[in-house]
Amino acid sequence: MSGIADRLARGIAHGGPIPVAQYMAEANAHYYATRDPLGAAGDFTTAPEIHQMFGEMIGIWCADLWQRAGRPARVLYVEPGPGRGTLARDALRVMARFGFAPEVHLIETSPTLRARQAELVPGAVWHDGIETVPEDAPLLLVANEFLDALPVRQIVRAGAGWRERMVGMIDGAFAPIAGDRPMDAAAPPAWRDAAEGAVIETSPAGAAFMGEIGRRLAAQGGGALVIDYGHAAPVLGSTLQAVRDHARADPFAAPGEADLTALVDFAAMRDAAVAGGARALGVAGQGAWLGAMGIAARAQTLMQAGPERARDVAVALHRLTAAEAMGELFKVLGLAGGEWPAGAGFPEEK
Repeated sequence: MSGIADRLARGIAHGGPIPVAQYMAEANAHYYATRDPLGAAGDFTTAPEIHQMFGEMIGIWCADLWQRAGRPARVLYVEPGPGRGTLARDALRVMARFGFAPEVHLIETSPTLRARQAELVPGAVWHDGIETVPEDAPLLLVANEFLDALPVRQIVRAGAGWRERMVGMIDGAFAPIAGDRPMDAAAPPAWRDAAEGAVIETSPAGAAFMGEIGRRLAAQGGGALVIDYGHAAPVLGSTLQAVRDHARADPFAAPGEADLTALVDFAAMRDAAVAGGARALGVAGQGAWLGAMGIAARAQTLMQAGPERARDVAVALHRLTAAEAMGELFKVLGLAGGEWPAGAGFPEEK
């Protein structure tokens, strides 16, 4: 076993099974702290790494919102989980064309990724969490594939009722098992009588983060984009998955050596932000939102300027926007706060 796997196994041996949320949190903390997981040499590729157009559309959204808000002198660009800094670099480059140069605040705990971000986003200020981001100016927050990596809590319908889903050791291997404590009160009424083996999944960490973003937007003003893969309404079943070497893997096989994620419940995340005080602008499919921001026209311009790269641009456009690729599975949640106007690409919710 690796160091983190051995530590988890010893903890389970001494203290008993641990919640899925704890297992996911500890495995991911080790995973992100010890490597750059992105790109061909890593385990997965995110939208900003596919093509510059993705970050450029986000830059346009931010610049447009800033202009419609009256071009305030001081604005914070905040990005949690900024990967290599590619999205921030591309978005900030576009913002600069509009005369917009926000302060850059990146929320990142990985020393490896901070070093990569410093190369692409000089002048950024780093934070371990949202708590230390300044509260004295409007913020434009962009969270791309951030919520999916936060730990999820699962409860499972066992023979005796609902129980928390735990991780234990069976024949020397990590495996999900039902806990001992009754959790029937945590099951929504609509699913309380689900079949044995059914799993209900929530993200308390995600909801807490979104609640804080809602509070910040209400108090400071600004807007936010939350982009991730997930579902528009709650679903029954476990969505916990692992990716390693650009392929699906067993999430319980090698903790700390694969990227553990779960699908985002956008309805729950929207509700948490609204409860915090933000206005919900809506949830759109990534393809539709990028289309509304003008990605097709940008792709055409790039293809005309560099015919030798036209095929690469076309492939990237398809991957980012097509329904069978990232266009529908990935969604964009828009938020606004204070007296700030609605951002582009959303029919604002009532």
